Amino acid sequence: MTNTNPYNFLPLQPTGRNETDTANTYAPEDMIKIYEQQFLIQVPEEKLTEFLPALKSFYDIDNHTLDVSAIIFDAIADSSIIYNHKIKVGGYQILGELVEEAIEYDEDDKDEEAVEDKDIKAYTLECQRTFFINEVEMPYHFNLFIYGDGYSTLTKKETVLEKMYWFVRGRFEESLLDDSEDNDSLDSINKQLAHLDIREMDLTTIDEIVSYVEDNIIDDAMVDELNKLLDAAE
Repeated sequence: MTNTNPYNFLPLQPTGRNETDTANTYAPEDMIKIYEQQFLIQVPEEKLTEFLPALKSFYDIDNHTLDVSAIIFDAIADSSIIYNHKIKVGGYQILGELVEEAIEYDEDDKDEEAVEDKDIKAYTLECQRTFFINEVEMPYHFNLFIYGDGYSTLTKKETVLEKMYWFVRGRFEESLLDDSEDNDSLDSINKQLAHLDIREMDLTTIDEIVSYVEDNIIDDAMVDELNKLLDAAE
């Protein structure tokens, strides 16, 4: 936030204009409600008299602008606003070769499904997905395990985004509690974010960002590339 942009508006061009001088579709209170719902940022009551002029001025909203929500939905089209932090997905990189992994089976299990499973190959692959938090590039390295039609990921612990993942998982998963002392603290993570000029985050914000990362770690383009590698390997 700055003095000229106190509400951390995203720089966008206004949309939904027409040629006639008509009143805005939304009343001021509706504009505030839409902004708060989409950006998850509450406008303080003592700021209400300042907020609407700031919003209209920043986006050049006038009586020709019909749909203020169009501006806000444009703002989140390519990114997500998580408690006043903007996060979006970048590109991916495949960092190594596809490695076939040996799977151990229980020899006592003789059922038909187990026999079929033995024909399924497993692979691992080193990958990276780039994310952006408030326009700051954040690499996220992970080892991708592929088995049949399913996959899982094992995140490294090198970059601050990866450390955020382990900080969240170490607090909620019993299997990781023994290793939680090796994970960064909230203070440590925020110090690392500060070095990147990223605002401080609380537990809820970090949890939501980690969930966003997990939901967007693999996209259609990456699936197509993985299928090509798997076809070549088989």
